[in-house]
Amino acid sequence: MSQAVEEEEAPTRIGRDDPFVFGQRHLTEDKDVWAHNAWDNVEWGEEQVAEAMEKITKQYDDPVDDFDKKRYNENPAKFWDRFYRNNRENFFKDRKWLQIEFPQLYDAIKPEAGPKTILEIGCGAGNTMFPLIRENANPLLKVVGADYSSKAVELVRESPDFNPQFTEAHVWDLANEEGSIPVEEHSVDIAVMIFVFSALSPSQWDQALENLAKVMKPGGVILFRDYGRYDLAQVRFKKGRLLDDNFYIRGDGTRVYFFTEEELRDIFTKKFVESRIGTDRRLIVNRKRQLKMYRIWLQAVFSVPT
Repeated sequence: MSQAVEEEEAPTRIGRDDPFVFGQRHLTEDKDVWAHNAWDNVEWGEEQVAEAMEKITKQYDDPVDDFDKKRYNENPAKFWDRFYRNNRENFFKDRKWLQIEFPQLYDAIKPEAGPKTILEIGCGAGNTMFPLIRENANPLLKVVGADYSSKAVELVRESPDFNPQFTEAHVWDLANEEGSIPVEEHSVDIAVMIFVFSALSPSQWDQALENLAKVMKPGGVILFRDYGRYDLAQVRFKKGRLLDDNFYIRGDGTRVYFFTEEELRDIFTKKFVESRIGTDRRLIVNRKRQLKMYRIWLQAVFSVPT
């Protein structure tokens, strides 16, 4: 698996390292660590793992209290609405790495691809769907954005790139047991889930899989990217942020879970077939302050049984 930087987390052009080529900068000598702003495939040693585990263990001393836990879990969409309302002017960032990591998306927009339906779950401001639409050459393409934040869907519909000929946008909670789905059953060729599943509580995973199976076409694929265990974002959480094991509340009230490869495999292979699961490890370097920041993301492709 080639390595990529999620654009919500880090820029594709880092400092003076221009142009940045995904997955091709490897740290072979420790003395070279300050030569660049980012390194690919940096494996952790025992020292880094122990340090991360120590910081996470301390988080259990001051978890979220029961009152706030109920408040955050009762209506998570409210906090995402606030997030998109506060970021509506500057949220959109083009995911330039998609073509490298998930070529299936770009195969679907070729002129000869035929009828294809792409569903971006947790579409936000349309960070996946709009780059595809701008390059689309397939007259039979349909790209559907779905998000449980009504403000996010509003942003998508108001975008100048929103083209009713090829695009739709709907409010949809992936984990809602009773809500209607935004597409016909078993009609989706490609589902995109980028930093989406981590916003669900573990108690919602099974229902989310049921709903996902309901929309997917036999033979379709699910493209997945999300936070990995011991990522810098997890290690940095302080007092009063731990909701449950590896599950946290951010300062803006949105929730986030940090997965392992094994956990992801156990979750998704209940309904789907694993095509690929990998860990994207990056070392981000602040050369001015001499700081090392370890990022960990999981990336996967699952196929739908025929």
